[in-house]
Amino acid sequence: MTFADLGLSDELLRSVNDSGYTEPTPIQAAAIPSVLMMRDLVAIAQTGTGKTASFVLPMIDILAQGRSRARMPRSLILEPTRELAAQVAENFEKYGANHKLSMALLIGGVSMGDQLAALEKGVDVLIATPGRLMDLFTRGKILLTGCSMLVIDEADRMLDMGFIPDIEEICTKLPKQRQTLLFSATMPPPIKKLADKFLDNPKTIEVARPATTNTNITQHVVPVAPAKKRDVLRKLLAQEDVRTAIIFCNRKTTVRELNKSLQRARFRSAEIHGDMDQSARIAELERFKQGDVSILVASDVAARGLDVKGVSHVFNFDAPWHPDDYVHRIGRTGRGGATGVAYTLVAPDDAENIANIEKLTGQKIPVLDMGSAPTEDAPEPEVVEEAPRRGRRRPAAEAEAVPARSPRPERDERPAREERRPRREREERYDERRGERPARYVQQDAVEDGAWNGPFPAFLNVRIPG
Repeated sequence: MTFADLGLSDELLRSVNDSGYTEPTPIQAAAIPSVLMMRDLVAIAQTGTGKTASFVLPMIDILAQGRSRARMPRSLILEPTRELAAQVAENFEKYGANHKLSMALLIGGVSMGDQLAALEKGVDVLIATPGRLMDLFTRGKILLTGCSMLVIDEADRMLDMGFIPDIEEICTKLPKQRQTLLFSATMPPPIKKLADKFLDNPKTIEVARPATTNTNITQHVVPVAPAKKRDVLRKLLAQEDVRTAIIFCNRKTTVRELNKSLQRARFRSAEIHGDMDQSARIAELERFKQGDVSILVASDVAARGLDVKGVSHVFNFDAPWHPDDYVHRIGRTGRGGATGVAYTLVAPDDAENIANIEKLTGQKIPVLDMGSAPTEDAPEPEVVEEAPRRGRRRPAAEAEAVPARSPRPERDERPAREERRPRREREERYDERRGERPARYVQQDAVEDGAWNGPFPAFLNVRIPG
């Protein structure tokens, strides 16, 4: 089957051929005809199988007829992350080269002024993240009543990021008569509930069992002690034929520290994580795509939708907390029919995470022994505690040479109680010493009412001779 068999226009076919594609992937062959027939669609497919083109291509042909109006986009594509939204925008620019369609990208982290200016001119395709879209909608800067097509991409990722309430709110603002397309790699119950609520008799396409991994990716689990993770990673990067690689970490602080460690080891690496502003993230991605750096250390912000050609290896420096994230992480390699390799460094605390991943994917991940697996701690010998001794411990020979200490002379006996001075005499002597002290205050005689009745300082009695 070719793209010409799917019912696409000649202008669109030229753009597809110019991009170097000749045969559609299974998800594209199953989804494009249904979208062109204006049916609602639920599509479940692995990451890296061409889901984006399966809705971008038919949307271009559908929107070729008609015109846009100010602040009223004709179609809306919701994406969970800014990177994925930018990726979809690149697809529209590439495949829509022979069409005169206007497009706007509505994401956080960039200036809102340019985005508002594009909306004022009118757009055929609006690609947005839920947060920025709801922000502009509450300000009255955008109207959704003219939107006839809605695409919810990476719906399971939307669920993980807590965007489902926003999506439900957005759906209530759209016209009831619309076409809705939902794409996801997995189908958890909340996503199924969302589809049942807002899609009208959708066609369900499942080109692979949900949450399965790409068969073109060779997977390995590497047992390692936590303290040796960096050493093992450097060995893998050095001995493998690593052209370009993405290393995933669970925490943003780990991303920064690992990138600095790799740069000190003379690796050409860069980093990307959620604490970076949008311009810095785009700049680092461009360096990676252009080949200025061969290793990208990333948090899960880059696990979805990041499409970089030729990624040969994926390394999970940390086993992902959520099993779904494993599928999307390793899906950055082995894309478009190519082969790839994925390594996951597993410490003892990661055993449960790996078990959940294998349960989700339904396959056992082979173990690769690098000789750095943690060993059980040997039992420590019992230490017999001795009574504490004062002073420095001397060797036995030295102790024998020290002469025995002579007995201490007896202390003079304390005088008997009857020989001590009587108590009355001691008290009188104390009173005498007390009387010798200079008086701080002099007690005054009784005074009249309203006068000072407190202690009278002695220095006020001083008289200066005249």
